[in-house]
Amino acid sequence: MGRMGRWQKRIAVFILLVLVVSGFIVEVMHYLGHAVAQAGQPVSNSVTVIPAIARKGDIGVYQEAIGTVTPVYTSSVTSQVAGMVMAVHYGEGQLVQKGDPLVDIDPRPFAANLNQAQGTLERDEQLLAQARMDLERFQAAWARNAIAKQILDDQEKLVLQDEGTVRADRGLVEFDKVQLAYCHITAPFTGRVGLRLIDPGNIVQANGTSPLVVVTQEQPITVIFTLAEDAIGQIQSQLRQGHRLRVDAYNRTAQTRIATGTLLTLDNQIDITTGTLKLRAIFDNANGRLFPNQFVNTRLLVKTLHGVTLIPTSSIQHNAQTTFVYAIQNGKAQVRNVKPGVSEGNVTAVEGIEPGEVVANSSFEKLQPDATVVLTGESQPRDLGGSGAQ
Repeated sequence: MGRMGRWQKRIAVFILLVLVVSGFIVEVMHYLGHAVAQAGQPVSNSVTVIPAIARKGDIGVYQEAIGTVTPVYTSSVTSQVAGMVMAVHYGEGQLVQKGDPLVDIDPRPFAANLNQAQGTLERDEQLLAQARMDLERFQAAWARNAIAKQILDDQEKLVLQDEGTVRADRGLVEFDKVQLAYCHITAPFTGRVGLRLIDPGNIVQANGTSPLVVVTQEQPITVIFTLAEDAIGQIQSQLRQGHRLRVDAYNRTAQTRIATGTLLTLDNQIDITTGTLKLRAIFDNANGRLFPNQFVNTRLLVKTLHGVTLIPTSSIQHNAQTTFVYAIQNGKAQVRNVKPGVSEGNVTAVEGIEPGEVVANSSFEKLQPDATVVLTGESQPRDLGGSGAQ
């Protein structure tokens, strides 16, 4: 029984091996048959690309720089007189008009001084009038030889002295009026006030360093930015021709346009330490999106090139020797050397391509000269759309 069991085990193992080998042979034959069938089919070497049509259009020449939003007017209002604050009329962040009341300082001491000065003026005016009457009497007496010439001369000088006193009194009255007016502080221009800096009951000093309120004009508002001195020539050329140059302000990431304005002026000298010149652009800021001291990116449109050939910037390729594009002709990719120029957004002006020619705008890692090309997407290549300066 032991010997018969061993033979049965050997026969079972043999049968299992035969089944495994048979299955392997079947799989190999199936694979070879599939490979032979595939070998009989043609292999495609075409490259699928997204096309774009070169077009004739306009494009802007820009100068880009970082800038800072700067108000036309900013006033830190301080007190011109010493006294106690009686009332604060503004609210924090309030938009005030020119002449609106802001702060009242106790006017009573200054009103008393003015009243005293006016009383002194009235007294001295009466003394002057009396001296003039005496002068007229002395002149009549002198004409009759009734008095000595010395008496007449003394009276004439006395009148002049009283006239000087009256003039000094009038000056003192005007000064006290100005001091009294300083007690009522108003907005020097239309703008927005900041946070409240004082409260009623505070004591303020004349010409102190701490402001009572800060007023900033926001409409219109300006942006100051700097450009390299090499760009000044073409900007001045446009300004001399009377052109108003457009300036766009973008946010910190330079992705969103905040406002559009015009170039206002150039500084009068170049900074020799940096080789740059400051420029100021003005914006109406009707929507209030430009905020004082805000950081912005600026784009100055110096001029517009008309009738140039435009292609997508992404279709331009570079190697160690040249810059080129893949032009599509008769279903084949042809290498065409180009000279890129001004770029705006995703469009670049180039030389070496004619308007209407089709260029590849994708699959550059697969493209080779004379490669067969299949255009994807639409039946006709896509145009560039509405890029370019208007």
